[in-house]
Amino acid sequence: MSTYHWTALVTLLALLFYGLTGVNVARARKTFGVRAPATTGQADFERAFRVQINTLEWLPIFLPSLWLFAVYLNDAVAAGLGLAWIVGRVIYFVGYVAAAEKRRIGFTIQMLATGVLFLGALAAVVRRLLA
Repeated sequence: MSTYHWTALVTLLALLFYGLTGVNVARARKTFGVRAPATTGQADFERAFRVQINTLEWLPIFLPSLWLFAVYLNDAVAAGLGLAWIVGRVIYFVGYVAAAEKRRIGFTIQMLATGVLFLGALAAVVRRLLA
């Protein structure tokens, strides 16, 4: 039986990061006086909110790709790429909260990591189907 301990750990770290973006939004609501359910009104709050929502938008692409890569190819490599995704999201978070134009590097890192996971998993699945 195969084990996927590294991928499981990275999955939990990614979810922890996502949870922390939610905590950051709650802090920003309090700091900038943006009461729920409002999601607009103050630029610093809006950037914190967008980090959380953008992370949420990427999770359904990232997590299945991560796990399919681990199952069909390699747990440790999947985990390494998953860590790259998290690092990219952290850089994205720090940059975007400071200024919207500073988010590009982090976005690119996480997009490339997800792309490698997705394309690697897709190639492995197709290879197995054709074998």
